[in-house]
Amino acid sequence: MASFKPKKSPTPPEASPPKNAPPSARQKPLNEKHITAFLFVICLLITLFVGSLLVAFKALHLPDIGSVATYQPLQATEILDRHGKVIDRIFVENRTVLPLTKMGPLLPKAFVAAEDGRFYDHPGLDFWSVFRAAIINVKDGRRSQGGSTITQQVARSLLLSPEKTYLRKVKEAILAWRIDSLLTKDEILYIYLNQIYLGESAHGVEAAAQVYFGKHASELVLGEMAILAGLPQAPSRYSPFDHLELAQQRQRYVLNRMAEDGYVSSEAARDAFLAPIQLQPPEIRARTNNGYFVQLVRKQAEQELGGSLNYAGVRIYTTLDSDLQLAATISLSRGVLASFVRSSGQLSPSLHGKKQPQETPQGALVSLEACTGHVRALVGGLDFAASPFDRATQGRRSAGSVFKPLIYATALANGWRPDSTILDAPLSIRGHGGKLWQPQNFSGEFQGATSLSEALAYSLNVVTVRLLQKVGIDKVRALAKDVGIQEPITADLSLALGATGVSLLEITGAYSPFVCEGKFTAPVTIVRIEDGAGQILMEKKTKARQVMGREVALDMQKMLAAVISEGTGKRAAGLPGLCGGKTGTTDDNRDAWFVGFTRKLITGVWMGYDQNTSLGRDENGGRAVAPIWLDFMRQVN
Repeated sequence: MASFKPKKSPTPPEASPPKNAPPSARQKPLNEKHITAFLFVICLLITLFVGSLLVAFKALHLPDIGSVATYQPLQATEILDRHGKVIDRIFVENRTVLPLTKMGPLLPKAFVAAEDGRFYDHPGLDFWSVFRAAIINVKDGRRSQGGSTITQQVARSLLLSPEKTYLRKVKEAILAWRIDSLLTKDEILYIYLNQIYLGESAHGVEAAAQVYFGKHASELVLGEMAILAGLPQAPSRYSPFDHLELAQQRQRYVLNRMAEDGYVSSEAARDAFLAPIQLQPPEIRARTNNGYFVQLVRKQAEQELGGSLNYAGVRIYTTLDSDLQLAATISLSRGVLASFVRSSGQLSPSLHGKKQPQETPQGALVSLEACTGHVRALVGGLDFAASPFDRATQGRRSAGSVFKPLIYATALANGWRPDSTILDAPLSIRGHGGKLWQPQNFSGEFQGATSLSEALAYSLNVVTVRLLQKVGIDKVRALAKDVGIQEPITADLSLALGATGVSLLEITGAYSPFVCEGKFTAPVTIVRIEDGAGQILMEKKTKARQVMGREVALDMQKMLAAVISEGTGKRAAGLPGLCGGKTGTTDDNRDAWFVGFTRKLITGVWMGYDQNTSLGRDENGGRAVAPIWLDFMRQVN
């Protein structure tokens, strides 16, 4: 039987929906194609959009924000006095970076309230502020408001140019958002408060606090904080130096905002606004009275650090006492003016500015703390702005009789006593080439047999020449070097009359053994130098050296006290306690000197003309300069 193979049924084609089927069933294949095409188009558009954004983003040439995270701006070098008060700042940008922890707690809040009330809530951009600013700009018909957040201001200051364009605003917004993602709010605020320009060349709150109020940012009171917080919008317009009323209006706005935001009470805000504003006085801002000292410190610090202080950003702690420095400036100006009036006959000449005559006398004053060598005051002239030449350290003038104590101290160290006698009588010395030299006393008279104490008190020239002959020039020169007198030192008998050049700082320091039991300490201006992190880069350790016996020093102390009590320095008398010193005058009254001491201070004063002309008849060390010394010492003792 033939087998029966069933016939395979062909695979039926997909059944078509019946004619009465719903439309969706009949259009399904067509819809799937449409959906696929639609999705493809969407993906293509998204790709094109993202690509366009990437191309546009790249075309913006946005800077790397890594430099913001490693914020290291230019800082000012600060020079501070002995009490830590800033006396000068050296800078390319006047800035001192300060952590938030070293600012008063209300200071950052004042800036937040004034500049960006929603700082802690937005992601670097405050869209409500932007919208509000846009409405105001449209209303005003100009870009009167920017709506920039603190983060945007950081981006602009560190990464962008100051140009006012919409493209820059786009860049600023993108960078602000990225910075807000990278840093914490406190880190952003730290950068802002150290970077922001606040007028008068001050960048950051610490520099501004110094410029406007003469104090550290941590010492500001609420009203002063509000003054600073009001400055970023327009530093020149709201400068309290130039526009105090406008600054106070802006201060009121800041205080009101702080009260509204709950940072301070309404009562505290009102009290802060009513409190008087104590701005730094113009004469202190000018810092002209510190000019010579700062110049010296700068030179010494640059030698220590091996580079310019403009970029160093260090703190230099000095020995200067600002109160003594001010007293020195006043006493010197007053004394030089008095001498000029006497010698010139002018009733009220000016030694400063445009009214200054072509030739006026100059002066210098140096005051050292006894036995430490710390320079507490140094004034190298009457007006640093008019003449920065420092007559206290750069000028080397003939010492005259202020050099004589070194000769007498050498004699005492070699067996002489204060009551030892020596002949005061005419003396003729034949020098090189057979030239005859006959030294004379200032009075032109001779006293006969005279004790060393009397000879020093009355500054007898002939006795001093004889004494130098007996003691030996080399021994005196050796002592002079031991007490800081620099070469060249005269190597003949004219040394007895002070015919050798010295600076005022040198000769003042040379008197320290007379006060300090025979020990000499070199003058010091810098105590230490620290970097911005507080690490010590240099520290000066003073070291005293024994240069003469204790008994010699005590005898010299008594002999120099007699100069003031009964000798040529009577015009320096009047201070209580130990007081001694020596006058000095060179030929034709070209230089007038006085170096004197108490137990606390050793102070030297010089007066003369830069042109090396005469100060005038009778304008010698005793009459012209000793009163300046006394005036200064009375102010500071």
